Amino acid sequence: MEQQQQVKHEHGVMKFTRWNCDNILLGHSISTFTDYVDFPASSPTDVIRLHFGMKGNYSFSYRQLNRSFDLIGSHHNIMWSNGFDMVMQNKTLEIETFGIQFPKDLFIQYTQHASDQLKRFTEDIVNGRSSLFSERWAAIDPGIDQVIQQIIHCRYNGDLKKLFLLSKSIELLVLSADAYRTPVNQKDTIIKSSTDKEKIIAVRDLINERVSAPPNLSEIAKTVGLNEYKLKRGFKETFNTTVFGYLTEQRLHLAHRYLRDTQKTAAQIALELGYATPQHFNNAFKKKFGITPYSVRNNP
Repeated sequence: MEQQQQVKHEHGVMKFTRWNCDNILLGHSISTFTDYVDFPASSPTDVIRLHFGMKGNYSFSYRQLNRSFDLIGSHHNIMWSNGFDMVMQNKTLEIETFGIQFPKDLFIQYTQHASDQLKRFTEDIVNGRSSLFSERWAAIDPGIDQVIQQIIHCRYNGDLKKLFLLSKSIELLVLSADAYRTPVNQKDTIIKSSTDKEKIIAVRDLINERVSAPPNLSEIAKTVGLNEYKLKRGFKETFNTTVFGYLTEQRLHLAHRYLRDTQKTAAQIALELGYATPQHFNNAFKKKFGITPYSVRNNP
């Protein structure tokens, strides 16, 4: 069900983990490069691909779609062609991606009566037209990120793990499609350049790195080179939540994982994640998950 591998090549190293769940394939990879290069990628498989660019910037040309894309970290989309041939170029020295491949018949079964956009996408698949779910690549919001992290850090084994991966694959499909439900009016957006988009992604990464002792807004703004107004509005525009809301979500989901997977006490976790008191942590946790930290530890 799970395969881990490290592949060295002349321009760097790729570490990846793959899971096979009833012919649904999931994969997580971290690639590090020594320089900036073009490299081909191809596959003959006839599957629907959910692609999540978690960190790093890159471009690629996709022959079957007759399209090229230049992407900044934190993006996702759904695509289909009967096999693919691409040429990719890394724009950063580290790239992290996650993907899910659904067998065509199973994907059609799940989506042919779903949202209008999914039905149109499924129609293209049925009629053999190579297709991209959306012209706009949406940002990976906290909900999508948390499901991906749950898969990467899954602690289950055997049939329970298979059931867990199946449920999370479908959940990611739903969240990915739902991310495009509200059209974006480009005239109203404040983040218009790739430089500003990179700065907003840097804000997210800064919060993730310092979740236990986060910088304040003025420090973040100074670090990434944005004024506070543009930072706050641009972050909400990109991730569908405020900077503080994102920090709260990350803290609580990290706490949930620590309670499941480590022997740290709730008090230790509260202190490590920057809560003023264990009671404050307990209240926030219960509000988010509907149960106490004690319940997670004693009812895994």
